[in-house]
Amino acid sequence: MRLNTFGTKFMVVCAAALLLAACETTPEKAAMTSGQGASSSTTMAEPAGPQPGTEADLKLNVGDRVFFAFNKQDLSATARATLERQAAWLKKYPNVAVTVEGNCDDRGTREYNLALGSRRANAAKNYLVSLGVQSTRIKTISYGKERPVAVGDNEAAWSQNRNAITVVN
Repeated sequence: MRLNTFGTKFMVVCAAALLLAACETTPEKAAMTSGQGASSSTTMAEPAGPQPGTEADLKLNVGDRVFFAFNKQDLSATARATLERQAAWLKKYPNVAVTVEGNCDDRGTREYNLALGSRRANAAKNYLVSLGVQSTRIKTISYGKERPVAVGDNEAAWSQNRNAITVVN
């Protein structure tokens, strides 16, 4: 296969650009490796992970959801443990307000699932309040079966959709 002159020149330029990019060292990295920068004990590294007090922080480091049994709004021991971590996190960040979203699987009527989702969201909120979080910082909403997180007509999907999710406002 024979390339025209433009194609050959284009490929040479692209290859040269890739080689230069691969060899580039950032000024910060060059200073650290050549001894011209601050020592490692005073180097300001960017924190790994999400910014503290954000929804991403809550989700990653605490857990943002609790799960329920079929047709129930009672909190399991696992759900209470997650909510206890959420309460501690909310106390650590007193300016953060949240919404607890109640959800259901797709079985049952829309109206029934909206009511059940509301009971689930309120169960989570009430437990957070009992742990010392101000009720004015927590809103609730029910989505019933309208916002599934897992698709499927089986217990694996249904169990994931029976939840209350805490979302940072």
